[in-house]
Amino acid sequence: MILTTGAASTIPIAARVFNAMNRRMYAAATLSSAKSISAESLNPRPDSNFDSGAAIGTSESETRVSLRKKRLKQEDLEPVQQCSSRGINARKEMCGLPDIEESPYKKTNGSASSRTSKINSFIKSTEASTSIKTAGIPPENWKKVLEGIQKMKSSEEAPANAVECDRTGSFLPPKERRFYVLIGTLLSSQTKEHITGAAVERLHQNGLLTPEAIDKADESTIKELIYPVGFYTRKATNVKKVAKICLMKYDGDIPRTLEELLSLPGVGPKIAHLVLHVAWNDVQGICVDTHVHRICNRLGWVSKPGTKQKTLSPEETRVALQQWLPKEEWVAINFLLVGFGQTICTPLRPRCGTCSITELCPSAFKETPSTSSKLKKSIKSKKL
Repeated sequence: MILTTGAASTIPIAARVFNAMNRRMYAAATLSSAKSISAESLNPRPDSNFDSGAAIGTSESETRVSLRKKRLKQEDLEPVQQCSSRGINARKEMCGLPDIEESPYKKTNGSASSRTSKINSFIKSTEASTSIKTAGIPPENWKKVLEGIQKMKSSEEAPANAVECDRTGSFLPPKERRFYVLIGTLLSSQTKEHITGAAVERLHQNGLLTPEAIDKADESTIKELIYPVGFYTRKATNVKKVAKICLMKYDGDIPRTLEELLSLPGVGPKIAHLVLHVAWNDVQGICVDTHVHRICNRLGWVSKPGTKQKTLSPEETRVALQQWLPKEEWVAINFLLVGFGQTICTPLRPRCGTCSITELCPSAFKETPSTSSKLKKSIKSKKL
């Protein structure tokens, strides 16, 4: 009886163990089949008739999604790493020509070849804009506006005019005069005209306005003489470099092409065009500085191509202005608008009340504080 009972009791136990083993084997087989199906779905063969929409368990589809995400992340890493390694060069390629009058003396680590390519692209744009000449439609009453500004200039002489005449160096021999013009124009960037004139005069009195003299002089001496022009430390360095280049490459003279002038340290489009105008009597473009850029936009004379939006830089203004302004006006307009911008059409709070062309200016009184705002300020000051 005991054996019978023991045998009877061991049979169900053995059956349960056998069934458990079967369940484990079935689960392992199911898992391996799921993995093989997932691998096939991720890497289908061309001749495969496997239906991706077949009934597959939720865990299998989740496995495919996670594997696909992992693979996509790994693929995305390569272009991101390449972009990060090329980030500096990409930003350099996006930058325009180093123009010290707009971005004063920012350090550039670009190679000589990259700078040359930028200069060449600038030259092409300049040639294209000069070939267009008067292709644009001139704004209405532009001649009356210039006549009105000229009359105001005669009655209230701008401080720039006398200095500009002095910077031509007409009292010097031709070669020395051209170098005099180059150095004076280089120092004028980001500096008021009377300060520039005084600095040039100090260099002249100390016999430091020839390439030979500047090349031999100490940089510290030049720095002391040109102080307090804007960025005088960097300008002293550039003046020394320019003198060396003029001696080595041009026999003590200055470059006579736009491309060669732009290759000099510290020389941007504005300086290059002005030097060509004054030193070589070569008009290849309008010399546009911040005054000309500001006034032309206030008058509505320029806009971005195909739009009515204002130009965003002096270079854009130059290209837009050259499309309609007659070439015989290209030299005079700089000196005229610079003086006007320094005395009346100033950057902040333009003197529209004393301007004689307000009826022709679409921006008249728009940047001048109204009487209501003045009253509000006076009330606030009294409360304080």
